[in-house]
Amino acid sequence: MYINSIGCYIPQDRVHNNYFKDVNGLTNEWILQRTGIQTRSKAGVGENAHTMGLEAVENALKTLPYDIKEVDLVIYSGYTPLDTVGTLAHVVQKKYSIDDAVALYVSSACSSFVNALEIVQCYMAAGKSRKALVVCSEHNTMYSNESDPVSGHLWGDAAVAMFISKDRIATNEAKITDVYTKGLGHIGKGPDGVYLKPKSEGIVMPDGRDVFMNACKYMVASINVLCERNSVELNDVSKIICHQANIRIVDNVRAQLGFQSDRFLNNISELGNTGSVSSALVLAQNYTNFAFGEKIVLTVFGGGYSCGACLITF
Repeated sequence: MYINSIGCYIPQDRVHNNYFKDVNGLTNEWILQRTGIQTRSKAGVGENAHTMGLEAVENALKTLPYDIKEVDLVIYSGYTPLDTVGTLAHVVQKKYSIDDAVALYVSSACSSFVNALEIVQCYMAAGKSRKALVVCSEHNTMYSNESDPVSGHLWGDAAVAMFISKDRIATNEAKITDVYTKGLGHIGKGPDGVYLKPKSEGIVMPDGRDVFMNACKYMVASINVLCERNSVELNDVSKIICHQANIRIVDNVRAQLGFQSDRFLNNISELGNTGSVSSALVLAQNYTNFAFGEKIVLTVFGGGYSCGACLITF
């Protein structure tokens, strides 16, 4: 599979740590030390998962080498939908008149984007798709409770869109070499570690320590599985992009792998935890900086639990 184009949308508004002192009692220093977050992106008035996703698609269309109507598979991935019936996938299909496409929605918490890539991989392997669009959009602040001192200060909003083809279309396209995912509902707190109950509680993280420990363990495990089955040495990986949940998790993953910090790309300091968008967003922000031959690994961990990784070769 090949990446034909990638685009993103990040809301302009930023919420600084100082905001939370009077909301949940946490100081700038406390938040920064424990999460690495200084500000987080926040959708503005009138913005939502649909509007952000459409903006990301528009951004990706600027460099798309074919007509969007040629897409035959549209997937919306994420866990903070505006609408679970008329999903973002269907909104995209209607807006761009993608008449002959399958449209569906997939959610596996912060692993959702990587899960969507694996679904595309399977559709293409089965001969059911040749050109796909994955739109990942998270409106975390619609569901988060800012007064919650455990997780209310973590969340950011953003969206990413990636066009993928089965065959190479342009000479400069990066290759999605492999995708790996795994459900981990049986591990640790599982479905009780992080959950989102829209009508009653919103996003809640009852046991941050359990999430931390398992995220550190299984993001590394995902990298190892992906590299081993593709005969790639860790030292041949140029950059690693972790799910942007907490900079201490990223540092733990880095220490386990024995890498220097310059081999990890992050945006959590400015944008906070943008959920399943986060790793793909870092990729989009740095996409034009990668050189021919570089190998990039995205690794993710989602509440519920789940994990996954993706190997991209430029």
